[in-house]
Amino acid sequence: MKKRRHHLLALAGLLCLLCSAATAQAEEIRLGAAAARSDLSLKNELQHAIERGLGWLAKNQNPGGYWSQPDHPALTGLVLTAYMGEPSGRTKANPPDFVHNGYKYLLDCVKPDGGVYVREMANYNTSVVMMALLTAANPAFEPVILRARNFEVGLQDDFDKKGETDNPLDGGVGYGGKYQHSDMSNTMFALESIYYTKHLARDSAGADQAKDLNWQAAIKFIERCQNLPGHNDQPWASDDPLNKGGFIYFPGDSKAGEMELSGGRKALRSYGSISYAGLLSYIYADLQKDDPRVVAALDWLRKNYTLEENPGLGQDGLYYYYHTMAKALAACGVNELVLADGSKVNWRTGLAKKLLNLQNGEGFWMNENGRWWEKDPVLVTSYAIIVLEIIYRGL
Repeated sequence: MKKRRHHLLALAGLLCLLCSAATAQAEEIRLGAAAARSDLSLKNELQHAIERGLGWLAKNQNPGGYWSQPDHPALTGLVLTAYMGEPSGRTKANPPDFVHNGYKYLLDCVKPDGGVYVREMANYNTSVVMMALLTAANPAFEPVILRARNFEVGLQDDFDKKGETDNPLDGGVGYGGKYQHSDMSNTMFALESIYYTKHLARDSAGADQAKDLNWQAAIKFIERCQNLPGHNDQPWASDDPLNKGGFIYFPGDSKAGEMELSGGRKALRSYGSISYAGLLSYIYADLQKDDPRVVAALDWLRKNYTLEENPGLGQDGLYYYYHTMAKALAACGVNELVLADGSKVNWRTGLAKKLLNLQNGEGFWMNENGRWWEKDPVLVTSYAIIVLEIIYRGL
């Protein structure tokens, strides 16, 4: 009798465990279904916002095929990149005439040296246009892309002793032309275009003519823009809690200025948009997520996460900040950020809702702060749409 009672108690315990597991599984399924419905709802909102933004851009193309300014093909390149990434895929599969005209304008800007620019900012214009040509997935563009890639590789700075990184600016890339120094933003754009065209340089018919970047020199330049003693050999690099791991514009200069530390020492302030550009550059240079330089960058970014401003710069460059944030966190495989207070944030959902609220009734976006051209609705709308498309693909 006692043995039978033990069996019954064991059976009851097993049933309780099974019921508990089934309940937990049902709850997990319910929460998963709710999350899927939420994602679907948000994706529908994003697609609607993207379509409105693209509709506004279509109405504001110049008859010459360009958007905003004829002297800066990068602006048209950003618009076309936004069109090629729209979620339905219809534009990419069957580009309308105005998209063809945009690409024709870009090809008309190709120079004999392989760059794609008009007069100035050769690196910025060429690298952004390369991405627009690449996202079109048109084999006819490949020779242009490869020549542009070689041009970009040739812009890598190497001052003083050739082949050595003795100058703090060595290994980076600047605007090109009259701007005779590297900076973190231009380096990021250059590395992006070179990184994503590696396969063409390797596999195309013109592969034997392809040049490649000095990647170790590029990494050295990126290190010299990061507040991380032990990796940055520059005397100004600071490991104070407010700046450690973040980035500045170029070695020795921060757009966010400097701050006093204890003992009278000064630190160059790390700031948001350029810290995401630095993280992206490490990713393009094939550093892994557990690399201490990447870990330090992510640590600074999570501690300074906000959607209300570009940390360290206020409203200056706010949409460029959103643009580099989305690219960097998506490329790094980050879904949630653990903030300084220990709370977790889904950056995709937060950034998506922020941009949905900032969209103008006519469909465009614009920063009231004009720093770095952000009063230009073509530039800012392109940034916003590309960000929403990155988020859409990640949901």
